Amino acid sequence: MSTLKALLFDVDGTLADTERDGHRPAFNMAFEAAGLDWNWDEALYGELLAVTGGKERIRFYLEKFNTDFEKPDNFDDFVKGLHASKTLFYTQLMAEGKIPLRPGVEALINEARAEGMRMAVVTTTTPQNVTALLENTLGPDSESWFEVIAAGDIVPAKKPAPDIYVWALEKMNLTAADAIAFEDSLNGILSSVAADLKTIITINGYTKDDDFSSADLLLDQMGDASNPFTVLAGDAQGHTFLNLDLVKKVHAA
Repeated sequence: MSTLKALLFDVDGTLADTERDGHRPAFNMAFEAAGLDWNWDEALYGELLAVTGGKERIRFYLEKFNTDFEKPDNFDDFVKGLHASKTLFYTQLMAEGKIPLRPGVEALINEARAEGMRMAVVTTTTPQNVTALLENTLGPDSESWFEVIAAGDIVPAKKPAPDIYVWALEKMNLTAADAIAFEDSLNGILSSVAADLKTIITINGYTKDDDFSSADLLLDQMGDASNPFTVLAGDAQGHTFLNLDLVKKVHAA
């Protein structure tokens, strides 16, 4: 049996509720700045989350929901420009402290650091977004706590493809048996399970109805001593919040 050597964290929805409170309003701010009358409300954004990646999400919106929009000749540059603008607005929201970490996230990361557990970020969001979240929640040096930042377009096929997890494991010289993933969405767990990783899921408002039957532990949140989690599936082995001891037990099960 392999010993747990690394924690692999998704970002959006897992570390913080960034989709609803960060990315969605940032997209809308970018649309307004570009003179577009598009508005992604919470319900529409939930449907757009079927696709991972910001640029891909804009394309999906135009293909499925705003089919009357006349695409400019330089459509690829148009999408890249919108997405770059959105990233600037997102980092601005982060700097203003608008998006806190979810309950229990900071405690687990700090415990892992204290025990010398290796950590990585494995996400489809851009590296700038990762930096903005980490620095504005955990502190200016916190990005260095993570051995690998696997983010954005570093691999061509984004989640639900396993490629980003495979890339991160290769960079860390680990096998899937050495690590465990933390995810919040169907695309996320499809990616991690396809990479043969055990996976702990913490749902959020957008993903609560996703199929997480392949999760090793399904929770409403990581929780803490004063704010316990609710176990939705799996065995929490007497624990009331997610700490490193429980993570190791899930990995070993």
